[in-house]
Amino acid sequence: MDEQTHLADDDGPLLAFRASLANEGVSERTIELFRALIWAHYRAFGRSMPWRETSDPYHILVSEIMLQQTQVDRVRLKYAAFLVAFPNFESLAAAPIAEVLRIWQGLGYNRRALALQAAAGRVVAQFDGRLPDDPAVLATLPGIGPATAAAIAVYAFDRPEVYIETNIRRVLLHCFFHERAGVIDAELRPLVERALDRDRPREWYWALMDYGTWLAKTVPNPNRRSAHHAVQARFEGSRRQLRGRVLAALLEAGPLPLDAIATATGAGPDRLGPVLEQLRHEGFVAEDGPIYRIRDTPATEQLK
Repeated sequence: MDEQTHLADDDGPLLAFRASLANEGVSERTIELFRALIWAHYRAFGRSMPWRETSDPYHILVSEIMLQQTQVDRVRLKYAAFLVAFPNFESLAAAPIAEVLRIWQGLGYNRRALALQAAAGRVVAQFDGRLPDDPAVLATLPGIGPATAAAIAVYAFDRPEVYIETNIRRVLLHCFFHERAGVIDAELRPLVERALDRDRPREWYWALMDYGTWLAKTVPNPNRRSAHHAVQARFEGSRRQLRGRVLAALLEAGPLPLDAIATATGAGPDRLGPVLEQLRHEGFVAEDGPIYRIRDTPATEQLK
């Protein structure tokens, strides 16, 4: 769908915002019209998601880690099952790695599962099982960078924190920089801060995310105009795919020698050797002589 068709379908709010932006720049009125645009779309098309129906900090942490680099529909399939298997920080922290990975299978980027378990262990050991609400403290936990820390603070504690992720970036580029390329996040962050609805930060970010998701389906990707845009590496035939196949084989069959792993994955020893060594170094796999297996201990034990 081209830009003109999109504008015609937008029923006025985007045109009003664009007119104000052209005439006044990023004035307070322009910001108000931007908020009105986002809220109007959310009222009409806001999505229902299980992690939006809770403010439980543990549930929010699980959802935010799962949603890193993974589509919402895939997370929906795993989120409830994960919480059934590991209903709180304590149960996740104490679980064997193999059990965590079995539930995680299908989400990809398995390092996130180990980081999530390690973070749970840290919360139990250092914070008496209660997730901190300070983004600066959250960012010290395994697998949590500044953006994820701010997002957790927003969704779990309704704190008016400022952060940028893919959908938020898409919205700002589409609305404020629709004729520019090479835009850096430092130009977007002040706009996020000015537009933030501090009375309803949790809902406001839901609304921004939903508008960004809608844009992804209706206009050419605005994120291509970001200076930070990068095309994801091909998955088929990649080391990441082979890592997943190795873990899947060990989870299904248990401990295996190298030749059996080669048969299960379709990869030769020359490719498997470096992958197995990397998995061992990262704490996924243990080596008992010629046999490889998923580590028995929780990821939390490996941090001690």
